[in-house]
Amino acid sequence: QVQLVESGGGLVQVGGSLKLSCVISGRDSSADTMGWYRKAPDGGSDFVAMISGFGITTYGESVKGRFTISRANTDNTVFLTMNRLKPEDTGVYFCKDVTIQAYGQGTEVTVSS
Repeated sequence: QVQLVESGGGLVQVGGSLKLSCVISGRDSSADTMGWYRKAPDGGSDFVAMISGFGITTYGESVKGRFTISRANTDNTVFLTMNRLKPEDTGVYFCKDVTIQAYGQGTEVTVSS
């Protein structure tokens, strides 16, 4: 059974940084496209970032230049490094294995002003 487990969320001040991790088990995800999505407190969902099995990255407009998605295939792990955080970045961040349409349970990020 494939599982995705996110970690690294927390409370941070405006302008601060966090690094989220997503560990995938039950599958070799090195060739999969992996992504990060977030659900805002008002219920809206945003695409955050995506990385292909070849390492090609795509970002949502609101996070370009501030967030970086990366992966460590030897550890079956995907990361999201978030810099210059803003209050509107607050939400629950979900890791997704796009190739097999599997999500993790999410990790909460709160940016206080």
